[in-house]
Amino acid sequence: MKKQIILCILWCICLFAQAEKHYTVIVSLDGFRWDYPQMYETPFFDQMAREGVKATMIPSFPSKTFPNHYTMATGLVPDHHGIVANSFWDPERKEVYKMNKPATRNDASYYGGEPIWVTAQKQGIKTGNVYWVGSDIAVKGEHPTYYQVYDKKPRLSQTERVAEVLRMLRLPEADRPQLVMLYFEDSDTYGHTYSPFSQETRKCIARLDALMRFLWEGLQSLPFAKDVNLIVASDHGMATVSADRFVPIKHLLKEEWYTLIDGNLPAQIYTQPQFRDSVYHALKDLNHVRVWKKEDIPAYLNYGSNPRVGDIIVLPDLGWLVEEGNKTLPGAHGFDPTYDDMQVMFRACGPDFKKGYDAPKFRNVSIYSLLARLLHITPEKTDGCLEEVENMLIQ
Repeated sequence: MKKQIILCILWCICLFAQAEKHYTVIVSLDGFRWDYPQMYETPFFDQMAREGVKATMIPSFPSKTFPNHYTMATGLVPDHHGIVANSFWDPERKEVYKMNKPATRNDASYYGGEPIWVTAQKQGIKTGNVYWVGSDIAVKGEHPTYYQVYDKKPRLSQTERVAEVLRMLRLPEADRPQLVMLYFEDSDTYGHTYSPFSQETRKCIARLDALMRFLWEGLQSLPFAKDVNLIVASDHGMATVSADRFVPIKHLLKEEWYTLIDGNLPAQIYTQPQFRDSVYHALKDLNHVRVWKKEDIPAYLNYGSNPRVGDIIVLPDLGWLVEEGNKTLPGAHGFDPTYDDMQVMFRACGPDFKKGYDAPKFRNVSIYSLLARLLHITPEKTDGCLEEVENMLIQ
């Protein structure tokens, strides 16, 4: 009799655990400003806000694509996970990392921290991934359970990416990923090319809104639809820039003073050690930029301790660029993340999220903590905190 009671209790526990198993799909729409749903018609994102949670999310510095996607994946600021910009000089390897250079982009030793898919899989949870930064790289020797190779051409179309997510979630339960991460670049491309305040960008936002509705309807068609969370977020915002708002710097510097000037938002200057002060004093009084030695970067930016960060950082004011070449696109990002234009939309709905809840602003380093909580796994130590985001969850 005692044995039967124990077996009954164990069966109930297993049944309860199975009933409480939830799935989470997180989508990143690159360069999606926090206020696009106010500027343009986005009926599905408005629906998500009514039926779930809406918030504004603050990116990490610099507000660039690769650093911030990897920050959301690891919960570490770029200065701590090592992808300190889309391109940078690595003094240990004596080479330039570039996000579009396969030899460096695919080198797992560049990527510090532990992505959420690695944390989950170490604890027995399967994951799926479509083009999230770092997902096709064997960080800590491990890929997601299912993933797409970023460099493989032709790349999946928008609808094919959604179809791939749904395919993974239709697998038998034993093979099904509990976390799926998905990436779309379109809003970044249009924001850069046409500016965030253009008819072309408006149409792009409308298409993405419809695409997310298509994804949601696909999720709702699953037999376990009531157990699926959907999160839509972004890596950074977008600001307008123009060719008449450049701050030239190269003419103020002697070539022997530096080895490399990388980027223009911010510009990272890798100096010859004996000329670091010369570079700083030549630039420090320029208008429309802030110039720092790396150890003097303000603490709120959480940047400068990593050896991959330039010796001198030149950060333009909003709407300005450090001179770099002749081509100027009307949209740009990389500015101080405290500027509203750099902040991003966050939407979430599903069984774990409150309904109609307007959450306070939070930092994107806490996305990792949120995902770990949704998966009921033990997180790694990070720069984020669950307390920043648990207010949006049904306790």
